Amino acid sequence: MNQTRQKTRKRGFRIWKFVKGISVLVVLGLIATAAGLVYLYATSLPLADSDRNSRLLDSQGDIIATFSAGGKDSVPVQLQDISPDLVHATLAVEDRKFYEHYGFDIRGMGRAVLVNLEHMQMSQGASTLTQQLARNLYLSHEKTWTRKAKEAMYTAQLEMKYSKDEILQMYLNEIYYGHGAYGIEAASRMYFGKSAKQLDLAESAMLAGIPKGPTYYSPYNHMKNAKDRQKIVLNAMADIGEITQAEADKAYEEMLQFRPESERKTVEKAPYFRDYIRNLAIKELGISEAMLDHGGLNIYTTLDLRVQKAAEDAVSKGMDATGELETALVSIDPRTGYIKAMVGGKNYRTNQINHVLATTRQPGSAFKPIMYLAALESKQLTSASIFNSEPTSFQYDNDRKTYKPGNFGDKYLGEIDLRKAIAASDNIYAVNTIMQIGPEQVVSMARNLGITSNMSAVPSLALGTSPVSPLEMASAFSVIAAGGQRTPPVAILQVTDAAGRVLYEAPQTKAETVVEPAAAYVLTRLMESVFENGGTGNRVSATIKRPVAGKTGTTNTDAWLVGFTPELSTAVWVGYDQGKAISTADGRRAAPMFAQFTEQALASVPPKIFSVPDNVVSVYIDPESGKLAGNGCPEKRLEVFIDGTEPTEVCRSASEDSESGSDDMTHEVQQQQGLQEEKHSWWRDFKRWWVE
Repeated sequence: MNQTRQKTRKRGFRIWKFVKGISVLVVLGLIATAAGLVYLYATSLPLADSDRNSRLLDSQGDIIATFSAGGKDSVPVQLQDISPDLVHATLAVEDRKFYEHYGFDIRGMGRAVLVNLEHMQMSQGASTLTQQLARNLYLSHEKTWTRKAKEAMYTAQLEMKYSKDEILQMYLNEIYYGHGAYGIEAASRMYFGKSAKQLDLAESAMLAGIPKGPTYYSPYNHMKNAKDRQKIVLNAMADIGEITQAEADKAYEEMLQFRPESERKTVEKAPYFRDYIRNLAIKELGISEAMLDHGGLNIYTTLDLRVQKAAEDAVSKGMDATGELETALVSIDPRTGYIKAMVGGKNYRTNQINHVLATTRQPGSAFKPIMYLAALESKQLTSASIFNSEPTSFQYDNDRKTYKPGNFGDKYLGEIDLRKAIAASDNIYAVNTIMQIGPEQVVSMARNLGITSNMSAVPSLALGTSPVSPLEMASAFSVIAAGGQRTPPVAILQVTDAAGRVLYEAPQTKAETVVEPAAAYVLTRLMESVFENGGTGNRVSATIKRPVAGKTGTTNTDAWLVGFTPELSTAVWVGYDQGKAISTADGRRAAPMFAQFTEQALASVPPKIFSVPDNVVSVYIDPESGKLAGNGCPEKRLEVFIDGTEPTEVCRSASEDSESGSDDMTHEVQQQQGLQEEKHSWWRDFKRWWVE
């Protein structure tokens, strides 16, 4: 009996000891778990690869693009800017219990573990969206136990530190949809040419099915596979009650309009500008490529995304997407030198050459204003100067060489003044001008305006035979627009590191007067005639609703329109990379692109006239003779001159010539009175008030 009681006591003691041990282990486990959770919560997540990429920002601080060695196309968006259909489709097919679990699907994981143990390999998984996000942000995709352990840790941290909506937003911005597109916004633009917010049910189901196998389920690669996957997604949505089966069937039958592969564009904004900034950062600021790709820098630039969109829209509308013809458009604010827009070609995916920077293209007649500016400033030429537009042979190099230019279509206008010569782009007048002032003076003026490309001081320079880049042309014309004030082009304003410390700040450059303001204004008024009746840009004049000056230029291989308003100086070029001849239709593309861009970019800006500097006078002249217009002149035109260069001789009819010499004095007094009235008229006062 005693022996039995003794055995019972021993058994009870062992049970109590076992329970005690278990309790201790449970308590220790709870303490360890709590400590682990506290540690995970207190420990920062590693820096995601996308967070290490340096960012490019516009003048308003908005993100333009990221610098990535992998060439990712990604456009982050907020969850509210994604179609609800896409969100529901993704959850239905990827993680139905997303809003219920804490990052792990326990049942699914249990099933996967049993299968993996059975096969003694990592053959199956049951990843939630949070787990997928952890893997995409911080880990490789190798199937090892170590990677799985890290994934679990990062998953727990994500669930602790972020809300479900934030995790879902990060996931949809990070997941890969094939063909270089990361994130739903990039995918939506690439496949359908629209924002993620505009996706309908059928489009959403199609895109939600791609991440499972971006190559296998790509509609560009395998349409049948993509449609089969779309049906699975739609049925999953019907199973959980997000849509009815009828809605699923209708969406499946919908004919989707995919963007043609030939028209697929990069989703990153301003890709040519991004490459331009990358080159500047490396070569001029000394920032390494590794720092750009993984240093987390913020590069603040001068680009205006609203103006950039206007440039991209103009190119998209003005160019044929399927042909080989290329283009470039660059626009600068003449008041600051800030580059506001840059489009280096019509499709970055197919051609990464930035034609804005190409210094191999002849500007043709678009170069003439630079020569005329030199002539006006030297006072060897005025608005009333007349040359005879006729076939002419010019001798140069001490009469050892002959240059015989011709006008387009062998059209010669006879005796013409500078305004008509600019409007009609007369070549004979241009060469007469350069022969009078000397090619060296034209080269000097071009250098003052910021053109650094090599130029040959020969008569043909007047017709733009020395190649320059569109950026140089836009910069040179910005000096004219700014009334002779030059500010070098600026693209980078500031660079900060990941901690916000300033690594570079653009120096405050003061505008330098490189051209007499009166000469710049006179030339501007003359260049306005390009868009008037008889001008080479007249056919787009109806599109432009504001004062604008410019010049067209056409060679056998290039077509240009370079022009400006008080706010923007813009160069548009069209041509072939191979340098082959352009057709007449090709040559007519530049002007409409310039006109559309200018109006769209300045749609919110009231029209403004060009500022009138001192030392400018306006008088009525006789266009035929270039003299002051007298009462007997058949035609009168108000023209502008640098003070002191206006004509003094009065045009008179034959009958007036027989009158007394006192009448000559009377006419001249009347003309001078008219001049003073114009200089102090209410109109000029109004113009000054408007500009200021």
